[in-house]
Amino acid sequence: MLVGLVAIVVITLIGAVTTRGPDDEHTTPAATTGSPSTSPSVSPSPSGPPPGADITGPLNLLLVGIDTRVSVPGWEPHADAVLILHVPAGLSRAYLFSLPRDLVVDIPAFEPAGYRGGRTKLTNAMSYGSRVPDRPKQPDPAQGYDLLSQVVSDYTGLRIDAGAVLTFGGFDELVDSLGGVDIRIDQRVVSRHRQPDGKHRSPGPGVGGYVGPQMVYEPGEAHLNGWQALDYARQRYLPGGDYTRQRHQQQLIRSLVGKILDTDLARQPERVEQVVVALGDMLLYVGGRRIVEFAYALGALSPDALTLVTLPGAAVGRGNAYRGEELTQTGRRFLTELRAGTVDEFLAENPKLKVPR
Repeated sequence: MLVGLVAIVVITLIGAVTTRGPDDEHTTPAATTGSPSTSPSVSPSPSGPPPGADITGPLNLLLVGIDTRVSVPGWEPHADAVLILHVPAGLSRAYLFSLPRDLVVDIPAFEPAGYRGGRTKLTNAMSYGSRVPDRPKQPDPAQGYDLLSQVVSDYTGLRIDAGAVLTFGGFDELVDSLGGVDIRIDQRVVSRHRQPDGKHRSPGPGVGGYVGPQMVYEPGEAHLNGWQALDYARQRYLPGGDYTRQRHQQQLIRSLVGKILDTDLARQPERVEQVVVALGDMLLYVGGRRIVEFAYALGALSPDALTLVTLPGAAVGRGNAYRGEELTQTGRRFLTELRAGTVDEFLAENPKLKVPR
């Protein structure tokens, strides 16, 4: 499976598709949804305040990494990484957590895609929503995001303010544009997909099999380039499975956020625009406020103010038939406490939910 790791879109580099209606009350001014774009205007007003200075929160950002196989005609994008960044009012701290791609959820009927609704895995919301009835081999990821964001909002009880979608190729480019990333590898990880020289391993016998030498990531401090960072964070055939992969993705994001903030990139509109333009169609940005506005508003966050949370879950099914995943009672309660504004007290009582630094 090709994982489109959202990663660094998290906090500073990406903008948003705002989904609120005109009657919703919020401290962040409403934005209008427009056509997908990867190169919005970023010129600040010469006499007014910095762009984004009026955004005060709270914010709920949906960050999606998609599985896009461009070599397969009509391939429908799947949401292989689904992360939510919650930023309380004041924008002085933030909480980042993942939802399992195989989380069993109710997906409502979605008329633009001709989907009748059903109960299935979260990852399918992106693919079902991206279908265009009169263009069967030309899926629309922006439309798929619309359905996915609705499902995530319904499940978590959080009103999604903004979102972004990044393909796996875009993540490679983004990390390399920052000169790589430093990360503490917490366990030995053997890649199923890459050789030590970065080349893809050759397909092997069986479903999803590969052959050839394997890249190995040993525990300890490491500097990873673009393909290494993506490869490390996409591995899920490890002890803990997809929950371990979620933890590695979050650790990588925190390292990337730290690097962005250390270089003050978020407060340099021209550099943000250069990165966005370089990503091209690997980054999906859908209308609303400009990228630099969200980048500026969140650019003052310290890496220490970002709390990474792992939500415990368990497999569900009938007999030996695997159906997907569900969050445990503790995982579901985290969402309740987050909505109530009492999440710090809850995390103090459940320290194992916090991903180690």
